[in-house]
Amino acid sequence: MQNTGKKQFIYSLGMFLAHSFFSLFILLSSVWFCLAIWIQQPLGQTFSYAFIAIWSVFALSILGFYFSRKILPRKTACLIYLVAFICSLLWYFNIPAKQDRQWSPEVSRIFSYQQQGNMVTIHNVRNFDWHSESQYDEHWDTRSYNLDHITGVNIITSYWMGPEIAHTLVSFNFSDQKPLVFSIEIRKEKTESFSAIGGFFRKFELSLIAADEKDIVYTRSNIRGEQVYFFPIKMPKREMKALFEAYLSKSSQLAQQPKWYNTLTSNCTTLVFDMIQAISPKKLPLDYRLFASGYLPNYLYDLGALNHEWTVKEWYQKAHINPRTAEFTHFKYPNSTNFSKVVRLGLPEEQAQ
Repeated sequence: MQNTGKKQFIYSLGMFLAHSFFSLFILLSSVWFCLAIWIQQPLGQTFSYAFIAIWSVFALSILGFYFSRKILPRKTACLIYLVAFICSLLWYFNIPAKQDRQWSPEVSRIFSYQQQGNMVTIHNVRNFDWHSESQYDEHWDTRSYNLDHITGVNIITSYWMGPEIAHTLVSFNFSDQKPLVFSIEIRKEKTESFSAIGGFFRKFELSLIAADEKDIVYTRSNIRGEQVYFFPIKMPKREMKALFEAYLSKSSQLAQQPKWYNTLTSNCTTLVFDMIQAISPKKLPLDYRLFASGYLPNYLYDLGALNHEWTVKEWYQKAHINPRTAEFTHFKYPNSTNFSKVVRLGLPEEQAQ
């Protein structure tokens, strides 16, 4: 009798878990699909909202059929929903990323390059003069770099929605040329603004910008009022060069095949980590701070990429550039060279190893 009771309990528990899992799957997958329709609006706003309502009724009806078993057998109800959801996945994962949209001016161009040995010429280096978020003088430069003249790499974090989330940029120092910054960003259309939720649902293509520091850092610290931190990191010379070339390769890939930005998996921090992982002889540990990108400097400190003469708290205090850039517009010569000097004041210059 005890064995019979035990088997009955295990069976009942198994069925309860199976029913709970199926119910949770329907609810979560329906929420995901409705959000995808809401973001994409493939049928226009009115018809897309109508489709969301129809799908919601459909999903709830499947749950009702599943538990009542009066109209459809459970297996049939499961099969109907799975077929419908698989069709939704086929639609979603076949939404193509594009190059030919009406892009916002700051992401309208993809940089290109020619390389002969260590000499690299980059076209479409962004060098805007920003007056406000909507007012700027548009400049695109062509610059040449000798990769043997790289002297340092800097991680820049720009905070715009609390301490957990930051935008990550990578700046390269050169002995004979102004620094160059690479930034992985969303590629907005003229009518779009950033949406973290939209970034989960193929709303934005991926953009890789090569820019002057006075453009891409200044616009965050001085124009948008974001809190920006500048961290010179320790890295061997060969890895600096390999990282620079990885950015060039990424740009070529995006020019040939556009890709979607993803807030969680393909963003400004995770893609930088992937590139560094590919060139590093050591396997870098996965860490929650790669996704909570505001804590990336803490991760770098633990890896030994930041100088340990200072504590993490001291690093944040000294790396904060906003107090130094606040008066930049009042400088006698508010040019690119002086801006790069200002952001580095008081910071150690980690030379290529």
